[in-house]
Amino acid sequence: MGDSDWLCVFTGGDVCITGHDSGPVFEEQPSSVVYPEGLSEGKVTLNCQARASPAATYSWRVNGTDVPVGDPRYTLVAGNLVISGPQFGRDGGSYQCLAINRCGTILSRAANLKFGYLHDFPGEGRSPQTAYEGAGAFLACQPPAHYPVLSYRWFVSEFPSFMKPDGGRWFVSQVTGNLYLAKAEPNDTASYFCFTTINMDISTKSTFSKANQLTVQPDGTGLSVCVFVPVPKLRWRKVDGLLPSKAGASAEGPILTLPEMTFHEEGVYECEAYNSEGRDTQQGRITVQAQPEWLQVMSDSEVEISSELHWTCVAAGKPRPSIRWLRNGQPLSTQVINLALEDSGMYQCVAENKHGTIYSNAELRVQVPDFRSNPVRRLVPAARGGQVMMECRPRAAPKPTLFWSRGTELLTNSSRVTVTPDGMLRIHNISRADEGKYTCFAENYLGKANSTGHLSVRDATKITLAPSNADINQGENVTLQCHASHDPTMDLTFTWALNGALLDLEDPGGPYHRVEGKETVGDLLIVSGHLSQAGTYSCTAQTVVDSASASAKLVVRGPPGPPGGLVVKNVAATSVELRWSRGYDNHSPIGKYVIMGHSPLSPGWKRMRTDPSNIEGNAESIRVVGLLPWMDYEFQVIASNILGSGEPSMSSHTIRTQQAAPTVAPSGLGGGGGDRNELIITWTPMAREYQNGDGFGYILAFRKQNSPTWVVERVSNVESSRYVYSNQSLSPYCLFEVKIKAYNRKGEGPFSQIAVVHSAEEEPTVAPSRINATALTAFEMQVSWDPIQHLSTNGILQGYEIRYWRQHEREASADRVRTAGLETTARVVGLRPSTRYHVTVMAYNSAGTGPASPRTTVTTRRPLVFLRLPLQWDHVKTLDNESAVLGYKVLYKHEGQSALKVLDKGKTSVTLPLPKDNGYVVLEIRSWGEGGDGAAQETIVSRDSGET
Repeated sequence: MGDSDWLCVFTGGDVCITGHDSGPVFEEQPSSVVYPEGLSEGKVTLNCQARASPAATYSWRVNGTDVPVGDPRYTLVAGNLVISGPQFGRDGGSYQCLAINRCGTILSRAANLKFGYLHDFPGEGRSPQTAYEGAGAFLACQPPAHYPVLSYRWFVSEFPSFMKPDGGRWFVSQVTGNLYLAKAEPNDTASYFCFTTINMDISTKSTFSKANQLTVQPDGTGLSVCVFVPVPKLRWRKVDGLLPSKAGASAEGPILTLPEMTFHEEGVYECEAYNSEGRDTQQGRITVQAQPEWLQVMSDSEVEISSELHWTCVAAGKPRPSIRWLRNGQPLSTQVINLALEDSGMYQCVAENKHGTIYSNAELRVQVPDFRSNPVRRLVPAARGGQVMMECRPRAAPKPTLFWSRGTELLTNSSRVTVTPDGMLRIHNISRADEGKYTCFAENYLGKANSTGHLSVRDATKITLAPSNADINQGENVTLQCHASHDPTMDLTFTWALNGALLDLEDPGGPYHRVEGKETVGDLLIVSGHLSQAGTYSCTAQTVVDSASASAKLVVRGPPGPPGGLVVKNVAATSVELRWSRGYDNHSPIGKYVIMGHSPLSPGWKRMRTDPSNIEGNAESIRVVGLLPWMDYEFQVIASNILGSGEPSMSSHTIRTQQAAPTVAPSGLGGGGGDRNELIITWTPMAREYQNGDGFGYILAFRKQNSPTWVVERVSNVESSRYVYSNQSLSPYCLFEVKIKAYNRKGEGPFSQIAVVHSAEEEPTVAPSRINATALTAFEMQVSWDPIQHLSTNGILQGYEIRYWRQHEREASADRVRTAGLETTARVVGLRPSTRYHVTVMAYNSAGTGPASPRTTVTTRRPLVFLRLPLQWDHVKTLDNESAVLGYKVLYKHEGQSALKVLDKGKTSVTLPLPKDNGYVVLEIRSWGEGGDGAAQETIVSRDSGET
């Protein structure tokens, strides 16, 4: 990195003076060219184009001397230099373009014209080489003379059979061109040719060597070669740091590729070759250098004579760039001081190292006074009684002297007129007599200029009807008036502001609207006034020359604002004290407060009880009562007045009330059931809101009915809902009186009402009697019995259980049917036809079944055998006033039955099941549709009926 500073002091001269002129700036610069040596008919074009005003002219230098444009081999096309038939030794060199106009000259970057060539390989043959199987070898390319660098490839036997990597055994060096072989194989015996290519800007040339004969022999005894068995693998690493991720897959190959090099990639790199026989490494260092790059450049400047200018250029690069300066394309060998005016022009800072050269350009200009880009305003309107400011800002360097005149009168500072050093003219308390032409004069030693404007005096704008103070309730509309007079030759506009902030009067959905009227009326309508809209409203009537304003206050009365500073004090078990500070009353006295609270039991806020219940508007504290002990609460305070309730205060911190003994007893007391000799007592667990403290549990008391002694038990788990008391002496279904209460670490609560609970039941001990079983069909039977006496059930009789099993089966495999309640008959279905069954009945309760009754037997009936009888009928034709027939219902019943069965509901034919014996079937057919069923057609069908 390097930098150089230049300090300039300007004292005189004659240079680019027009305000619209600008020095040259390159848009296109020449680029280096490699031209094929010996090509006599071609041309080389070196480009050069610059933006400038006036347009630039161009010249060229080669190796620091002027290019003889008069020579017919050199032609200028616009700024481009065309060289016809370039010749080696005559036209090679470093070319630079100069772009010139009256503001200065700039020099382009250097472009080198060099001549490329590639000679042929020598004609003599090459000595054959021998390699041994499994060993390494290389073939030298020995390229011919050339410029610039070559690219290398090898082909085998004949063109274009170019060599491929083959798993890494082959490698072509792009530095020497040599071909390297690892682990030679017998089929590698062949003729090899080195193929070189040179790339130039307008052509490409290639040539190849004579054959390199390679013979691979099976025995390598006596040769000093490095044998790799098997073929080694390659990998790279950075010795002094991490291998850059940009190396990618190349880190595992013979060529390490690092694209877009930066200084971070500098360091020592190591290539390792390894296989099962061992490893070897080689190291190399990468040093990164860079062409110059600007860090800080100069910029165009306009300066005054005798003032100072400090230009700085800073460039980075490696090696460190040197810095030099040019003025109008010529070197500045020393620092320049006491400059004359002719030192204005184009300056260039040049940074260069061996990798490149960069240029930074800037223009230095001295300017005669010029008003063309910024004249005095042609027409300056002003209001009577007001003030006006007229600017005078010409372009000029050195800084000009400025003064004003009105007609032939030179203006000087007075009580009404002020002329500032920077050319500003101010006139106060304007009258009609001030109308006229005003001229600003600018002068420096380079020249003079002036610019004139006309001052036009207009009538002043005045507020004729100012807005009045207003007082409204929230939600009401109000109109604020504002009328004004003004000069009729100018437009008048009205704006409104609230507390200094401009209001948007164009939003149709907003609260502010203009009141349509004459041009001199600017009334403001406020819709549904809100507390936030109270304040000072300012109306401004404005023309292009002046303005007038008037203000009024709007008071909006509304519900109170939120109280502040809410704190909770003196927390007890069922009460707390709240304290707060008054909020804004919003212009209507606070009438009362209400307290809101919530706890985990209620997600929403609800009104709390207070003592006293009514909280006056001047209160700032209250006691909240009726709270639950050991419960979390938050509180809010809401103030209200005759206009409504305001927003609640911020919530208080969460507090927990003090603990207290339970005040209510558990509910849902009951029980019963269970195993023999057990008394089960159940209840509903106490909800959190009734626990009143921690260390919570239950106390149970129970006794046999009419016993004087209570048994008391404690249950310490708050979630418990059941207690089992076991005692071998407990009688079955014995009546107990039970009561329960809750306790916590603060004490015990009241007992509940007494509930009656029975101990566990036992199975019935008496069997039903007079069992009777009757076969109803082939598949079902009816069983009846006499009930047992209730006193012998050891509990509550729930019903009877019927057990039945086929003859020749064991009773243990019996099927079971249970009845509920006190029914003494039951129908059993799903039986087998013509089968003898054993049947017994027993009573059951919650403890189980009692003893079985004496068994009885029954035989199911023989089944009916049915034939299938096909039936069909004619379709019914409906009348015009009847609904369409959608289908048919076929109903039937067998001989001796009372209920009809629906057989089908569709077509005009059906197959009827008919008893195989001489029984008959009563048949009904009726049509049906949306209007209901039609009239029934009934017939009797037997085996000898035939078709119906």
